[in-house]
Amino acid sequence: MAPAQRLIRFSGTLRRTEAPRRPSTPPPSPPPKKLKPLSEVMAKAGFAVVEKNDYSDVSCEQCGSGERGDELLLCDKCDRGFHMKCVRPIVARVPIGSWLCPNCSGHHRRLRSFSQKKIIDFFRIQKCSSDKKKKDKCSIISPMPSPQDARKRRRRSGSLVLQKKRRRLLPFVPTEDTSQRLKQMSSLASALTALHMEFSDDLTYMPDMAPRSANKAKFENGGMQVLSKEDSETLEQCRAMCKRGECPPLIVVFDSCEGYTVEADGQIKDMTFIAEYTGNVDYLKNREHDDCDSMMTLLLATNPSKSLVICPDKRGNIARFINGINNHTPEGRKKQNCKCVRYSVNGECRVFLVATRDIAKGERLYYDYNGYEHEYPTHHFV
Repeated sequence: MAPAQRLIRFSGTLRRTEAPRRPSTPPPSPPPKKLKPLSEVMAKAGFAVVEKNDYSDVSCEQCGSGERGDELLLCDKCDRGFHMKCVRPIVARVPIGSWLCPNCSGHHRRLRSFSQKKIIDFFRIQKCSSDKKKKDKCSIISPMPSPQDARKRRRRSGSLVLQKKRRRLLPFVPTEDTSQRLKQMSSLASALTALHMEFSDDLTYMPDMAPRSANKAKFENGGMQVLSKEDSETLEQCRAMCKRGECPPLIVVFDSCEGYTVEADGQIKDMTFIAEYTGNVDYLKNREHDDCDSMMTLLLATNPSKSLVICPDKRGNIARFINGINNHTPEGRKKQNCKCVRYSVNGECRVFLVATRDIAKGERLYYDYNGYEHEYPTHHFV
């Protein structure tokens, strides 16, 4: 009978040749996490709108009054009340949908600076050689007339009938200091970025909005004035300067009361072309329940279903930040220094902002939002 064998079991992790282990050092503890302040966490946190049964005890956080309930806005995040005229920036009309107060929405914005490369990319400034730049300037500046041409014009216009002299548009004069021009464009880029907008100096036509074929000046009820040949040359001159980075002498600033607004950064003469109002073109019927406070009338058609508006909520330029006057008070009307005019340019409707008097450096730009229609509420404007 064979002797019995002793069976020895080894665990799967143990080896007979394995040396005894030394006590291992504990792993280094991870660096302590930097905790964000509670205010920053709450600002980015989601929220749900909870309706109360009774809002009779709500009062304005600024003035402390609960009167004028029709002008009292309730923040959908903190549930505090604000009068439309007391909140900063002021609210012109009751918003559609949810509304957040400045503290909850983080609208205490500051203009940030942009590098020169970012500015060139943001505004798509065209880089050109010195020879090409001289050629472009020569093509947009008309030559000085000779004395003989002037005498011919005087003889041709020597009529006994006195005609009223039409005022021509003047091109803006860019700031000569290159660093100051970069500061001006940086302020505009910062404001557009804060509102999540793209820069556009042209009207844009999106697939789900009005097509370009709908923008016809012949549809205007009562007709539309045609931009003259001389003013068209001025317009093209200003557009060429903007493409080269020679912007109008304007700077965007943030005011705690008015929000983003525009100041003159140099002397601007009367009848100077300031900017074209740009943005997405859409039918007015599609925007009847839109709470965008910067829509501009583009076409008032005989058929209301064909009327068009400019919506600078996704794309736009500096015209988006020029504020309106309170046309219900004499003090508000005195602040107006530019106007909004609509022209037919090559058969299409365009909207321009033009200076109505000399504007000094440091003066803010204002125009009447109700230049064509008296539907925009401006009685809250300061």
